[in-house]
Amino acid sequence: MRSGCNALKKLLLPGLLSILLAGCGEGLSDLRNFVQQTRAKPPGRIEPIPEFTPYQNFEYTSHDLRDPFKLVDFRRDIQQDDIIAEGASGPRPDLDRVKEPLEDFPLDTLRLKGTIDKDGTKWALIFAPDNTIHRVIEGNYMGQNHGRVITVTDQKIELTEIVPDGLGNYIERQSAVALIE
Repeated sequence: MRSGCNALKKLLLPGLLSILLAGCGEGLSDLRNFVQQTRAKPPGRIEPIPEFTPYQNFEYTSHDLRDPFKLVDFRRDIQQDDIIAEGASGPRPDLDRVKEPLEDFPLDTLRLKGTIDKDGTKWALIFAPDNTIHRVIEGNYMGQNHGRVITVTDQKIELTEIVPDGLGNYIERQSAVALIE
């Protein structure tokens, strides 16, 4: 029985292959027609490669000018600050004092959350952007413009800020942080 299966396989396999190969020869006529039509057309003109101008190297020889690849430091020299301070009149911030923790934050990011009366002194509770609560009394500083606390009430904190006027002088500006519920 086994030999009968093998004989049948030997006869069927070449027959199937010949049928499959015969089917592959059909359908190539359209491809042959396309190739003939394409070869019959006259060849097209190929445009020449455009000429590129050679790279002109630039040598930076202006040694008396600023180097364009170095960072610019717009801060004034300390000597210039002293000269400006001599000619300036009006309020000046105390740059020698130790900064308080609330001076690291802009004033508009600080929130008044409430007040506490302790031993006759009114303390304000300030919520800072670093998610901490700070206690503030009159005379403390807060905000980035040297803001000194003048008055603490239940509804707001009044400050006097010393801000630069852009001409080397400073001006005082009144500001406040109100209670937000």
